[in-house]
Amino acid sequence: MVTPPTQLNKASKVVVGCQDGQRLKGFVFNFSPLREVFRLFPEESSPHHLGTDVKLEGVKAIFFVKDFTGHREHQDAYDLGKSAHGRKLEVVFQDGEIIAGTTEAYNPRKVGFFLFPADPESNNMRIFVVNRSVQEVKLL
Repeated sequence: MVTPPTQLNKASKVVVGCQDGQRLKGFVFNFSPLREVFRLFPEESSPHHLGTDVKLEGVKAIFFVKDFTGHREHQDAYDLGKSAHGRKLEVVFQDGEIIAGTTEAYNPRKVGFFLFPADPESNNMRIFVVNRSVQEVKLL
């Protein structure tokens, strides 16, 4: 059962990268990697019936973003300086995309893990990486 949005729940703006290459944009409330399905809403204040169920099995990663347009001219830096907190990783997805960042909870036997981008100027605030879509994880 998916929790419907309420005044107490704050929406997260996300871009869902699907394994088939599709990108879905919308809002999620109380995302949990422990659930196989999450509900994606077109607007922050959308009623529950306008949400779409998305199965994690078809997801590559969920990008929790600052805004939907991003910054096309900005290339994320991958410098994980000494001040970076957590395990430093480089993730290579099966489609060739590479991202670097830090995590507190990488475990290849779990559904996935949260990665915090190396670049503080990135449009991504955090990324939920689905392990089945990963080709390789390199500890840095």
